[in-house]
Amino acid sequence: MQEQVGPSERLTTGARPRTRPWNDDAAPIAVVMLALNEAHNMEAVLENLRGWAREVFLVDSYSRDRTVDIALERGVYVVQRRFRGFGDQWDFAVHQLPITSPWTMKLDPDERLSPELKDEIRHAVSATNVDAFTCRIRLSFMGRTLPVRLTLTRLWRTGKASFKGVSVNEHAHVDGVTRELKNEIEHHDSPNLDHWLNKQNKYTTAEALSAFEGRALAATPRLLGNSLERRMWLKRHFQKMPLRYTTMFLYHYIVLGASRAGWVGYAWSRLRCDVYRLWEYKLREMRMSGSYSSSEQSGPGSPDPRVPQF
Repeated sequence: MQEQVGPSERLTTGARPRTRPWNDDAAPIAVVMLALNEAHNMEAVLENLRGWAREVFLVDSYSRDRTVDIALERGVYVVQRRFRGFGDQWDFAVHQLPITSPWTMKLDPDERLSPELKDEIRHAVSATNVDAFTCRIRLSFMGRTLPVRLTLTRLWRTGKASFKGVSVNEHAHVDGVTRELKNEIEHHDSPNLDHWLNKQNKYTTAEALSAFEGRALAATPRLLGNSLERRMWLKRHFQKMPLRYTTMFLYHYIVLGASRAGWVGYAWSRLRCDVYRLWEYKLREMRMSGSYSSSEQSGPGSPDPRVPQF
């Protein structure tokens, strides 16, 4: 069951950030981000949003670097909250943050809005018969842009979205009319391969633990459903498929078109298979031992007294 967060859980320490709009004359949109040690991205993403977003919120999971410093210096509304899972953190963000803009946008610190997408969104949110928009996200890897795109719901009328408390692979669920935007979000991912591998190691552990504990998926698995439902069906049945890693490599390299990015596309396709292999092996280990305990000693940092705690 998802943990509910109410006013009684709010700590009294820390000065409340300013609640005025980040930019009064900007698009009527609140951009919300989650972060843990994202200082290497914060300057660039906030510069990308400057002059465009009306409000910017950051839910920080006790970063050890300058993530909070940079955000506060730029006038972002920052709170800190212990991380319990991506869906849980996003449900907190969209339901508990004091968002006043009529539209809310989900953005990751390693993503950037193209100028064309900014202009398209400004016009799109004036529509009265749409509740949410999907965006195309173009992936990058090792500093190179890949010819690979995802389509995800990233923009909705404030209060309309929920994330159902899933631990990983969270997706916004919106009841209402959804339309697709034509232009792209640029996903810059990790600054180097070492950072990417560390992130995937944590991600595969979270995925394996979610499966080991029988937690709900981001959507109902359906082979003949929408793209998200098909991905969940693949995740549910992946370990039973013959030649699954060969098929997965060919899917990423040929079908998605990563081959057009040369050696970087080849490496990305191979490593995507390794991510699934790590997830499968970790899940098998958990099932063999009947339990899971983390040996990782490095965790999040301490609460920052300048921002509210949840």
